[in-house]
Amino acid sequence: MSIIIKSPREIALIRESGKVVSEVFAFLREKTKPGISTYELDKMVGEFIRSKGGIPSSYHYGGFPGNICISVNDTLLHGIPSKKIILKEGDIVSYDVMVTLNGYVADACRTMPVGKISENAQRLMDTAKKCFVNAVKIIKPGIHIGDISEIIEKTAHEAGYTCTDLYTGHGVGREVHEDPYVPNVGKKGQGPLLRKGMTIAIEPMLNEGKVELVTMKDNWTVKTKDGKLSAHYENTVAITDDGYEILTLEEKEEI
Repeated sequence: MSIIIKSPREIALIRESGKVVSEVFAFLREKTKPGISTYELDKMVGEFIRSKGGIPSSYHYGGFPGNICISVNDTLLHGIPSKKIILKEGDIVSYDVMVTLNGYVADACRTMPVGKISENAQRLMDTAKKCFVNAVKIIKPGIHIGDISEIIEKTAHEAGYTCTDLYTGHGVGREVHEDPYVPNVGKKGQGPLLRKGMTIAIEPMLNEGKVELVTMKDNWTVKTKDGKLSAHYENTVAITDDGYEILTLEEKEEI
């Protein structure tokens, strides 16, 4: 494992990428309405990111065809934007956004409502964010990655949800995926120690039902096997002298 420690200059550059990511979320909150296709949303986001001088990091990453991943309802992650997927009232949709600016990547995800959604869907979304909030609050140099994982898993399970161990958070910087992996399940005291200058994407992914997942024939789209809802909340976080800085928060978003 080769964990890259970032200089203050590099963290400043990731912060700039993160600002564009947060602006994408504000843009998407305005555009997420019944009747629009995920293809249209993806096209607009690609243009928006490029208008800010950035590059959509997902585009052609490993052959992925979209500018961002757009995952609706029972799709946990890696949803491919499509003209055939039309958002409807009551849906929830996860936007996983990665932006490269000046050679550095920021990565974050938000699950958003489409119109009026059920209380169950709102609770799932709220809990995904709560998993992140509870975990990030303990971050400082010297704790283990497993400390983060344990809190995410415990928060999810206490609310009655499941977390996959097949997909994880990760380091982020010059590359989309760097060491270390940041699992959503784990035990305190396990895994690498956090050090000042590390930048990691922490991304709780919750299933409303069972933990089992299925990958579609496109080899990207990952859905819950039982067809129940999933939600995803992610931010890029820098480890500081005595704590952390979240580099992808939306304006006025509270943690």
